[in-house]
Formats: sequence, structure tokens, C-alpha cells
Amino acid sequence: MNFIELSKLFHKNGYVYIEKFFSTALMNEYQDEICNHFKEDNNYKHDESFIEKSKTDVIPWFPQIEGREKFNVIEKNKKLCDLTEEILGLGWKSLYCMVMYSNKSSNGQAWHQDCSPNDDGIFNLNRLVYSMDINNSTGGEVCVIPGSHKKGMIPRGTATDEIEGSVTISPLKGSLLLLHGHTWHKVLPILDNVRVSTNYRCVPKNTPNYVTDVAVYRNMLFRFSDGKILANRD
Repeated sequence: MNFIELSKLFHKNGYVYIEKFFSTALMNEYQDEICNHFKEDNNYKHDESFIEKSKTDVIPWFPQIEGREKFNVIEKNKKLCDLTEEILGLGWKSLYCMVMYSNKSSNGQAWHQDCSPNDDGIFNLNRLVYSMDINNSTGGEVCVIPGSHKKGMIPRGTATDEIEGSVTISPLKGSLLLLHGHTWHKVLPILDNVRVSTNYRCVPKNTPNYVTDVAVYRNMLFRFSDGKILANRD
């Protein structure tokens, strides 16, 4: 695995997808832990107005905040840390681990950017870990626009408008998707199964911790810290 070449691909395309990065045994442990948690609570945490406008049916969980030490294993994985440093440079830092869970027959996520693209040098890195296979039978595949992290703010439109030139990724169990916070991306609707991924977000040196507080959707700017729509774009 050539980290230098992977870094070049990431900076060119705004993402890089790698299969068999983590062991099946570790992924099974993660999947069991996550599914057991959501057996107790699989209710949406955002209000209905956000869910309807964003077309985003995702339930977040922050297991490290609850002291779930199992989720430290991937964060400390040497291979992952070395690849992250190759991409972001010295002095990068972790933000948090966020499990993203979607119920079956839900919307997925509409096109969006995870942080504002107003400054090219200020962004987050999504390190998405897949503890289950995601394909056209389960739904929930990831669509990205290659190179869009260099194109500024995602074009205005309705939440469900399509964008030409998208690439669809069907992540396999054990795979890793590294996604630039400015890259335009979405998650397709979920079909006959729940969908799980775990995002170990991090940032380059001197990037503010709140960089992901405002997300950019085709039809709005949304601030998560107070649940406020900052601007309507439709």
C-alpha cells in the first residue's frame, strides 16, 4: 500500500477508497457493538424540519464520549495514522468518532459538503470505516463528484436534484473511504437493511475544532451547534 500515491489521489479527486484496510474480525466486533446500541435507541436526533429540508435520515452516536474504549482501536491504528499524516501533514489532530446509523427504507443523505469551502486550506478529513457490506441490494451507496473539493460551494438546487459526473462507491466490510470535507457527496436511499458507518473525523494543523459545525446543502446552510438554518439556498 503506497501512502504517497494514495495521498496524491486524495488531493486530486477529493477522496480515496481502499478495500480490506481493516480485518473482518474487528469489523464484526464494531458492527455488533453498534447494532446492540441502536437496539436500545434508534430514534432520530434532529428535528423534523431539518430531516425534511436536508433529506438526511442519519442518527449520529458518539461512542468515545460515553467511554466506549473499543472505538479507540481504530483511532490508534498505526496504518491509519500514518496514512492520515501523509495526507494532512505533521500536527494533524483527531476531532471525534461519529457512528452514523440509518434505519431501513430511509432517505440516506442528500448532496452536501461537510464544511464550508470558503477557505481552501480549512477543511476536515472524513475517515469512514465500513463494518458491513453496502451495495445495490442494501442501498446506502456513496456518491461523490471527483475534484469537487476544488470547485467551491455546491450548486444551489433542491435537496434531491442530481449532479452530473458522480461516481458511486459500494463500500465493502473492512474498507476505508477518505473524504475531503469540501467534496460534494451524498448517500443513496437505504433499502432492506439498516446502514452503518463510523467516521473518525480529523483536521490539519491549525484548523479550528468547530470546522464541521456548518454544513452546506444544495438548499441551505445549516449550523448543528444550535440547529439553525443560516441561509436558504433554494
